[in-house]
Amino acid sequence: MLQLSQDLKPDRQIAIALGGGGARGLAHIVAIEALDELGVRPSQIIGTSMGAIIGAAYAAGVPGAALRTHALAALKDRTKVLARLLEARVGKMSDLFVRGLGNPVLVDGEKVLDLFWPEAVPDLFADLAIPFSAVAADYYARCEAVFDRGSLVTGVAASMAIPGLVRPVLANGRVYVDGGIVNPLPFDLLPDDALVIAVDVTGGPASEGTEAPEPFEALLGAAQIMQGAIVEQKLRARRPAVLVRPRVGGFHALDFFRGKAILQAAEPIREELKRAIAAALAGEVSAAR
Repeated sequence: MLQLSQDLKPDRQIAIALGGGGARGLAHIVAIEALDELGVRPSQIIGTSMGAIIGAAYAAGVPGAALRTHALAALKDRTKVLARLLEARVGKMSDLFVRGLGNPVLVDGEKVLDLFWPEAVPDLFADLAIPFSAVAADYYARCEAVFDRGSLVTGVAASMAIPGLVRPVLANGRVYVDGGIVNPLPFDLLPDDALVIAVDVTGGPASEGTEAPEPFEALLGAAQIMQGAIVEQKLRARRPAVLVRPRVGGFHALDFFRGKAILQAAEPIREELKRAIAAALAGEVSAAR
C-alpha cells in the first residue's frame, strides 16, 4: 500500500472536488478510501449532485470504508429502497392532469437524504468536520449557486434536484435545481493556492449502439453529454493538480442497485490517485528545494 513519506507531507492545503453523475458517483467512495490510505485529510471539499451527497458525508467525518459499507447496505434491499422513495414522493397521479406538466414520481430531496444519509451527518454546514460546499443551479437567475452555510440538507438537496426526478428546492427566496446543469465538476471554485484533486464521474463516451434510447433514458443521457461538454470546456481554462476519471461510463445515472459493480469498476483509480498525489507532492518538494 502506497503511503506518503514524511518528506512528501503537503506544505499547502489539499482540496477535493467531487462531480455529479448519478449512481456513477458511488465511485467517489473509492477515491475517498485512497485518501484515507494515504493519510490525507482535505482542508476543503466541494461537490455537485451525487458528489455533494458523498462529499457531505465525508466532510462529516465518515471514512471511506464506512461510506462503502453504508452505501451498499442502504441499497441492498430493492423493496425497502423503493418503499423509502415512496415515503419521499411529493407527486400524485392526479398531477398528470394538472396543466399536463405534473409528475407523480417526483421526490423531495431533503426527505431522500434524511432516509439514506449516515446518522453521523449533521444538520448544519457549520457542524461538519471539514469545510464543505455544495453547488446548485439558480433556476431563474440561470447561474450557479454555492451553499456553504445554514441547513446542510437544504444545500445538498438543491445540488441534487434533478429536473423531473427531484423537486426543486426553495431557499433564501430563490428556486434551485441540480448543480450539474451549470458546474458538474466544481474544481474551479476551490482556492488557487490549494493542491486541487478532482474526481470526474460524468462517464465519458458509452459503448457503440444503434438503437434509439427510451425517452427517459434519452433525457438523462442528454444531460450526461451536456455535463461532459461543460467539464471539457472548463479543463481548457484550468486544470486541477490531480484529475481522476473512474471507468464508469457503462453505467446509467440511476443504476444505484449496481453499486457493487460501480465500485469494482472504479477500483483502478485507487492506486492511480495515490500515485498522482505522490507525484504532485514530489514535484512541489523538488521545486521547493
